[in-house]
Amino acid sequence: MGSKDYDSPKKPPHQHATIKSKIKILILLVLTNSFSVFLFSGSGTSFGVNIWRCTPSMHVWDSEKLVLELNNTRARLSDSQAQLSALHSQLSIGNSLLETLIAETSRLAPATNNKTSDMWAREPSEELKFAMGPHKLPFGFTANLGSDELYPAMGHACQNFQDEVEQFLNYTIGGECPSDEVFAQRLMLKGCEPLPRRRCKPRAPAGYVEPHPYPKSLWSIPPDTSITWDAYTCKNYSCLVNRGKHSGSYDCKDCFNLFYREKKRWMHEHSELDYAMDGVLSLMSKGTIRIGLDIGGGSGTFAARMSERNITIVTTSMNFDGPFNSFIASRGLIPMHMSLAHRLPFFDNTLDIVHSMHVLSNWIPDMMLEFTLFDIYRVLRPGGLFWLDRFFCIGTQLNSTYVPIFERIGFNRIRWNAGRKLDRGIERNEWYLSALLQKPMS
Repeated sequence: MGSKDYDSPKKPPHQHATIKSKIKILILLVLTNSFSVFLFSGSGTSFGVNIWRCTPSMHVWDSEKLVLELNNTRARLSDSQAQLSALHSQLSIGNSLLETLIAETSRLAPATNNKTSDMWAREPSEELKFAMGPHKLPFGFTANLGSDELYPAMGHACQNFQDEVEQFLNYTIGGECPSDEVFAQRLMLKGCEPLPRRRCKPRAPAGYVEPHPYPKSLWSIPPDTSITWDAYTCKNYSCLVNRGKHSGSYDCKDCFNLFYREKKRWMHEHSELDYAMDGVLSLMSKGTIRIGLDIGGGSGTFAARMSERNITIVTTSMNFDGPFNSFIASRGLIPMHMSLAHRLPFFDNTLDIVHSMHVLSNWIPDMMLEFTLFDIYRVLRPGGLFWLDRFFCIGTQLNSTYVPIFERIGFNRIRWNAGRKLDRGIERNEWYLSALLQKPMS
């Protein structure tokens, strides 16, 4: 080996293996050709080899024939190599076509894939697969969206309650939805929100009557035939209106009575904790409060008061032992059936005002409260108002827990009033906080 080979860089192991293989093939070819020459040039046997003497003899007159045979063999080898090369090319084309066919079939099929199925304890039912997706977009729609699939919105916590979710999705496609509002709300409170039911229709109330015209609808009790009553203890609005007169644990127990306390809400400042609506609106430039949100707004009276002032308010509510969302809608207002744990479905920096009365209180876990407050900050426009109405807590919690949370959010204080809760004239170590907070302009 010359010096030139010593100066060359060391080859990687796989190159050594390739070179060794080529050398073995070359040696085998030489031996094969030599043996062929030995066979065809021998004497004393029909094979051209003197077996007994083991001495090959070559006849000069056979050399031309031998060369011809070698040339023929070489030609046949060359033809075989060409055929193998053509076959390899055809296999490559076939593989490419097969891959294209599989990809196109996957694109056209109603898509569910292992990524979504693997998240569940067992193989999901067919309707659950459709509910969670993904679903392939038609060709040409992916460029602007940045994806070739759409995933329906469904709460991740649904995975923890597969039996209940599949029970919830047990319906006739295109038929009437089961009457199971309590069951549905239980799933929502477990975090399975938004609910995955997508392909059935709610039962229409028997003898449905249209609502009162606006603005009369704001302060009118709707007809009993405007809703179905299967899910509720009360079976008509008269029962709901009068239940506030009786003892019992109800959510917003007297807020269906539009002719009693509801009619007086936010009209006057009865104490430092009660802010009058007109006084709050006067703190902003005229006409700059236009759209907003009331979180946990009961029967919608806050939105009704704002509507009288040409301000549009969306009211979130749950139907806890009462048709709150249907009642809000009957008043000509906008209900939104969602739990407090749900991320607010509004874009950033859009709302002029967010209000909440009683609902935001110490029953909410601290981290979830912080989520909600940051979300309120997010949807308010710069300069927008957060009206915190009678936030309830124990006296020791106010400064140790809740004031630091509010300070972390970053609102500016416009009004801030804390006072003890009176229970039949007796002061208890329970406090209410009312506040007007403003999102900074920058």
